[in-house]
Amino acid sequence: MINNSVKLAVVQAAPVYLDANATVDKTIALIEEAAANGADLLAFPEVWISGYPWWAWLGAPAWGARFLPRLYASAVAIDGPELERVRQAALANKIHVVLGFSEKADASLYISQVAYSDEGELLFHRRKLKPTHVERTVYGEGDGSDLTVVDTKLGRLGALCCAEHVQPLSKFALFAQNEQIHVASWPSFTLYKEIAYGLTAQANLAVSQVHAIEGGCYVLHSSAITSKEMIELLCDTEDKVRLLNADGAVAGGGCSMIFGPDGKPLVELLPEDAEGILYADAHIDAIVAAKSVFDPAGHYCRADATRLLLNTEPRQAVVKMGSAVPSGGEPGGDPAAA
Repeated sequence: MINNSVKLAVVQAAPVYLDANATVDKTIALIEEAAANGADLLAFPEVWISGYPWWAWLGAPAWGARFLPRLYASAVAIDGPELERVRQAALANKIHVVLGFSEKADASLYISQVAYSDEGELLFHRRKLKPTHVERTVYGEGDGSDLTVVDTKLGRLGALCCAEHVQPLSKFALFAQNEQIHVASWPSFTLYKEIAYGLTAQANLAVSQVHAIEGGCYVLHSSAITSKEMIELLCDTEDKVRLLNADGAVAGGGCSMIFGPDGKPLVELLPEDAEGILYADAHIDAIVAAKSVFDPAGHYCRADATRLLLNTEPRQAVVKMGSAVPSGGEPGGDPAAA
């Protein structure tokens, strides 16, 4: 259950593009700033370490392949030294942190999130279930074990990345676990502004707001900024500049926000090219009031008519013969016993 009063904080900033160590330095500085301002929880954008692969949207896969070695080099492992520095910063500053990052596991990449407690405990590590559109040329998929909500001293905490917020069943899986604080991690909102309204800040801010209303939970909507550095690296033609909607030296695209459990915006938007941290207080009374109206997994549920089938077993590429097989997995066991 959420504490009576919790101070939430959300980042709007640009990473140091494709540079994990420099981005971790910036991450720690932001953690220290938020903690100094009394925050209990700080949320970061999608793939904050070390930036979003915009090239996948700007050109053919063969053109974008030139950037993959740099992306892989700047991706981090869940047990690597970069995230250990973040964990230590959460512990040293006594603050909970939810961080988006490009994860490398062997030769594969994933869009991932990790949460640390103010005692340095790993609360969860999850992967985006389905990379969106051309993201699938870069990243692999998560599985049902990534739809998790955990108990913390702040309340029941969950998270999703970007367009996972338009997957009704994934959202319901979190609502059904009594999610009270939700981190919605997004990249910047610059791409295709003139031709795809569904990718704009306005549309996706609304999606996060709806999550707050439907779930009766606080939503920390954290978004990044497209920087001059990214534009100079990725936009080698005027067509690419237009697709990324770059305006001058900085495209901007920041649109971070904190929503209350009734969907009310709790802070003022920063300018889209401005870096900063937004703060708001969360209270259990607001959640109780919101869920008295809408509680889709509680009193407002009709499980006799519609319900969710959720497989939370981790997906395994290999099951060794003779080993235990998880529910829903492939049959194993001793073939001689058949």
